[in-house]
Amino acid sequence: MASQRLHDLGRFYAALQKLEEMLGGARTLAECSGKLLWPRRGVYFFMEHGERRTDSGNGPRIVRVGTHALKAGSRTLFWTRLSQHRGQIGSGGGNHRGSIFRLLVGTALVARGVHESPSWGKGNSASGDVRAAEISLERDVSNVIRAMPFLWLGIDDEPGPESLRGFIERNSIALLSNFNKPPLDPPSQAWLGLSCDRLRVRQSGLWNSNHVEEAYDPGFLPRLEEIMAAVESTR
Repeated sequence: MASQRLHDLGRFYAALQKLEEMLGGARTLAECSGKLLWPRRGVYFFMEHGERRTDSGNGPRIVRVGTHALKAGSRTLFWTRLSQHRGQIGSGGGNHRGSIFRLLVGTALVARGVHESPSWGKGNSASGDVRAAEISLERDVSNVIRAMPFLWLGIDDEPGPESLRGFIERNSIALLSNFNKPPLDPPSQAWLGLSCDRLRVRQSGLWNSNHVEEAYDPGFLPRLEEIMAAVESTR
């Protein structure tokens, strides 16, 4: 199983290398805005400075995979979701209650003693006073996430339980995750995620908590490659 997963990791990263070439390089949220030509719907793949592959080849390792609008009827656009992770340009803050990515990064910063924030992650909403007390931590979370290079793949399917985006997202996470598996491309000892309060983040090596414990379907790799081939043929 480990040898098959290692082979599939190599195939996965080869596909992402091709995607990076198609996009003309990875971007960071620090340099992005809604004025760019984003797909209406898609899947994103974040990397992180200092995090490198050590088993499946050379290059940066993926530290988070995500998508959006998986519930039937959802109208959330791709850039809207990315901007929730990025935070607000003016204040530098953000809303971790609307982004699990931001919440996870924040817990790691708190654990490392960068901030104290007893209200962090408490409740689905917060008063103005609570939000004001959290702004410094929100700003640091924004700085961490905005510095991460990422790739994206447009997949404009309808929201719902059978979404192709959801299929690509969950199987990418399951393939990359080291949770309860022999570790492949493990995080560096300095990785911020090792201070996260979620065991699934620490053991998976990903800023993800969903799907990390699942087995991946190898059939997602040819589907990923087919999608990319279709995108390339329209260029």
